[in-house]
Amino acid sequence: MALSLNQRALACAERLISEAEALGVESLTLANGARLIDCGVNAPGGLEAGRLFAEVCMGGLGTVNVTHVSLDNWWLPALSVYTDQPRLACMAAQYAGWSVSQDNYFAMGSGPARALIRAEEKLYEELNYHDEAQIAVLCLETGVLPSAEIAGYIAARAGVAPEALTLLTAPTASIVGGVQVAARVVETGLHKLHELGFDLQQVLTGFGTCPLPPVAKSDIRAIGRTNDAILYGGQGAYNLEWGDKEVGGGVPRVPGSTSPG
Repeated sequence: MALSLNQRALACAERLISEAEALGVESLTLANGARLIDCGVNAPGGLEAGRLFAEVCMGGLGTVNVTHVSLDNWWLPALSVYTDQPRLACMAAQYAGWSVSQDNYFAMGSGPARALIRAEEKLYEELNYHDEAQIAVLCLETGVLPSAEIAGYIAARAGVAPEALTLLTAPTASIVGGVQVAARVVETGLHKLHELGFDLQQVLTGFGTCPLPPVAKSDIRAIGRTNDAILYGGQGAYNLEWGDKEVGGGVPRVPGSTSPG
């Protein structure tokens, strides 16, 4: 039986709920029974909440730690991320591949519920992954809490009852938002490999570090800071099950510095 990303993510989300006050988050139950964990819209959130949010986003198959890096003699707070299941943790779960756009509500959706919604059918066919869980966990990058109607729409798309849905929310311009985006450093490199046509089933492990940018006053500025942190300060390493010819021909194209523009 295939690993259930949603079941694993739920275990991480339960800690956010059980320790909500200590973690600076707020747990809510919407009118239709869907559970909502506010990690930065009205609640303050924090580094530990952001770390757990990121691990939920990775379907419970990645580990995120708070650390530091030195760049050009600057000491900076940072994250380290590693996973022994990069194909599933990063692409089947963490990748923000679904835009939730319904009734004037918009959020970028990431996390394991995408594997149930399967709006990206071609990607999941390439990943050769199915999740048959009866519960769904979705992370929303947004500054607006979803209504019961939006939660109902998401639950219907995932094929679960509303009360079986758990949503996590945080705007980009928040502590949790910054952490969960910076934690995508391994996913960003894996996505580049995927775009270059590499077989992700041959990527055995992924490890990366990324500086943690200061929180911006607006989501637009925050998006710039978090993306710059990954692209200019992020570093990644992967164990690959490829021959010397494949690695030699492909690796030079992987670093962000080789991209045009």
